[in-house]
Amino acid sequence: MANNDIPEKSNVAEPRDKRPGGLEYEEVMFYERKPAGFWIRFCAYLIDLLVISALASILLKPIFALIGSETGSGPWYAPFALLSAILFYAYFVLMTKFFGQTIGKMIFAIRVVSLQKDTLDWSTLLFREWIGRFISATILPLYFIVGFTPLKQGVHDFFADTTVVHEQSYRQRRMMQKIRRNGSELQEKSAF
Repeated sequence: MANNDIPEKSNVAEPRDKRPGGLEYEEVMFYERKPAGFWIRFCAYLIDLLVISALASILLKPIFALIGSETGSGPWYAPFALLSAILFYAYFVLMTKFFGQTIGKMIFAIRVVSLQKDTLDWSTLLFREWIGRFISATILPLYFIVGFTPLKQGVHDFFADTTVVHEQSYRQRRMMQKIRRNGSELQEKSAF
């Protein structure tokens, strides 16, 4: 048999599954960014806490020392505690809005992404970083669910439809997809 006589394979995918009604499905492989797990997010958070502590020491403590006010342990409504809390939440909101990640996340090459939109809008960020983070920090065991969900989402991620992913790491996924035929789709039957 000559090389010319070898039958060529067509580029049309073989159907993997035939469902009632004549619709054919095939298995499709695609790649998605790999979600970041609990420990890498925890380490990034610890680095962010160090950065915030340094910022508070550089920006806030000198001002309070000049006016002679106390920066030590006081009630939660003390001026230093309130300004530190504002700095804490502003750091997470602004860094995530403008860079998609905080300094801790930059070091570990992970970033916050929306599951619904291409970009993170202000309402999503405020809800995730302010309200969601407050709930996760207040009820600490809720933060541990990051390790047990398929997309590695914390409670604050569920509220805002976000997740944290690795920037350069992908995972392979399989999905069933309807086979598209050339021509009109007038004959296609679908149930509503």
